[in-house]
Amino acid sequence: MDRLYEDPDLARFYDIDNGWHAGPAACLERAKGHASFLDLGCGTGALAAAVAKEGIPHVVGVDPAKAMLDIARARPGGDDVRWVEGDARAVRLGSRFDLIVLTGHVFQVFLTDGDRLAVLRTIASHLTPQGHFIFDSRNPLTREWQEWTPDLSRRVFTDPHLGEVLSWNDVTYDEEAAVAHYETFYELSGTKRVFAARSSIAFPPQEQLADLIGKAGLEVLEWFGDWAGTAHGHESPEIIPFGRLSGAAGG
Repeated sequence: MDRLYEDPDLARFYDIDNGWHAGPAACLERAKGHASFLDLGCGTGALAAAVAKEGIPHVVGVDPAKAMLDIARARPGGDDVRWVEGDARAVRLGSRFDLIVLTGHVFQVFLTDGDRLAVLRTIASHLTPQGHFIFDSRNPLTREWQEWTPDLSRRVFTDPHLGEVLSWNDVTYDEEAAVAHYETFYELSGTKRVFAARSSIAFPPQEQLADLIGKAGLEVLEWFGDWAGTAHGHESPEIIPFGRLSGAAGG
């Protein structure tokens, strides 16, 4: 597990740096009217808690990082969610869900086809017969990692307890493995204190994802290129499959 998510000092910056964005917002809308919802790689739990506030009775958030789940449990609405410390490749919850999501490019932390297939099989094993899944992965054709240099990635945000925080990334890219290895830095303004963590994420192409999805017993109903629902294209920033169990009835 990468230290960016398991270290409490770093986990505290996650929501401030990333914020509520289009992915969770779109999944919240999709969740409305369902009876059950599973967030694999739920992080600090903002989405799962928001879904529970909609009155959906069975909401589960799974994440391998205790530091992230500690934040999730303490947030408003956290008491209405079942939080599970577990690995999306292997977790088995003994129940099925109408909607299963992975947002925030969680799927990209799985670096090999074997790991990705294991996650997809977890999804398949937890879907109801009429259930759906959706997740996002950055389109490798846009080469977004090229923007993760110190100069291009510098940003400033405010922590409610620590004040102004300067953040930036640095990156190397393994073309053969299609994996970006990047570091994230947080420097507290007016001090020399810097938090840092190293992470790795993969950039599998759409064709590779489609093959793995089929092998897991799933099928894609639509490919989106962003969370606004635009059809996926060559220059789309995202690869977002929306699908179900193979051969499932209904749409």
